[in-house]
Amino acid sequence: MAESYPSIPAGTKLTAALLRSMLPLVARKTADTPRAATTTATADPHLQFDVVANAVYVMDGWIKYDGPSAADLNVDWSAPSGALGEWYCWGAGHSPVVTFSAAGAAQLDTQGGRGYPARMETNDITAARSFGCLGTGITPLTLTLGGILRVGSTAGTYSCDWAQLVSDASPVTLYTDSWLRLQRIA
Repeated sequence: MAESYPSIPAGTKLTAALLRSMLPLVARKTADTPRAATTTATADPHLQFDVVANAVYVMDGWIKYDGPSAADLNVDWSAPSGALGEWYCWGAGHSPVVTFSAAGAAQLDTQGGRGYPARMETNDITAARSFGCLGTGITPLTLTLGGILRVGSTAGTYSCDWAQLVSDASPVTLYTDSWLRLQRIA
């Protein structure tokens, strides 16, 4: 049976609070955020949510970024204690991710006739994953995210944390209009 939130029995009075609880939560970057010379993932100032105890949320989003190819982007998450779930992300692999060419030969993380190697594995809801950068100012890349967050008995903040994978003096930047969305389903 499909899940929905909230369950509204017949005769329930519709209030503004009840209607608001049905809306998805959307966090959109309203400014670029550059981070240089750091590998310590910290919460993005825009991509975070207050989540309630014992709730279940589905997540999706889109992140636009660029940075030096020597640094790459490391994405991590913070969730309230006891939260469980999984997330995935379609994004450019980072060196030394290896893929296979049309001829079946292994190749490193470079653009070729078949595109870029991609990361697509599922991860624990608070596990970090890294993604490649092409070089600052060349061509921004994007990440397409999805997943599920099951909050335990502790409410708190769910945030997209990130930094460079390898410290570099040039910044990795997450751009304005990147967004995340949570929809409560239980």
